[in-house]
Amino acid sequence: MRIVILGASRFGFAIADTLIEAEHEVVIIDKSRERLETLAERLDCGMLTGDGTMPSTLREVWRDERDVFVAVTNASEDNILACLVARSVGFGRVIPQIVASELMTVCEELDLKDAINPHATVAQDVAEALEDRAELDHDTALNNQLALKRVHVPARLDGTRLADLDLPDGARAVAVIRDEEENLPEAETTLQAEDHILMVAAREALDALSDMFAED
Repeated sequence: MRIVILGASRFGFAIADTLIEAEHEVVIIDKSRERLETLAERLDCGMLTGDGTMPSTLREVWRDERDVFVAVTNASEDNILACLVARSVGFGRVIPQIVASELMTVCEELDLKDAINPHATVAQDVAEALEDRAELDHDTALNNQLALKRVHVPARLDGTRLADLDLPDGARAVAVIRDEEENLPEAETTLQAEDHILMVAAREALDALSDMFAED
C-alpha cells in the first residue's frame, strides 16, 4: 500500500517508521526542507518539499485511488483542508489528525470518517489503566468520572523532571506540548517553563491540579 503523510513531525516520523517496517511505500510531505533532510537520515522513503494543502503538490505524489493520505501537521484546520483536497485529487482514503476536539463535528459534517483525535485516544487508554478494567465506556468515563485538563508549566517548575511532580491521586500526564509539538511523556522528561501538559484526571483531582500549576 502507498501512504502519503503530510507533516514531518515526531508523530509523522513514528507513523512513517511503523508503516515502512510493515513494508508499505511511504512518502512524506512538509514545507520544511530542513525537517525532511533530518528525517531522511533515519527513514528510507520518498520525501517532497511543498504545501500539502495544494492540489499541485498532492498530484505529484498521487498514483491511484488505492493511495492513502494521512495529515498530521500541528494545525487541525490545515489537516482538514489537506484531506479535502486529497480526496478531490483521487486518494481513496484520507485520515486527518484533529487536535481541537470541537472540530471533530466539522469532520463528521464533511464526511471525513477516519479523523483521529490523539488526545481522546490516549485519554481512553489512561482511563482504562486508572480503572484497571480491560474495557471502559469512553464517553461515560470522560464525561462523568474523568476529565481532560491542559495545564501550563509555571516558571517555578522549569527544569523539573516529570517523575518528580507530586501529582494528585487519580491524575496522569498523557502528553507534553512544547512549541505546539505533542510528545508522549516519559519519567525523565524535563519540563520547561511555557510547556503545557495534557492531563487526564478524576474530577475530584482537578482543583488540586489547578493549585499545583498555578502561576507564581
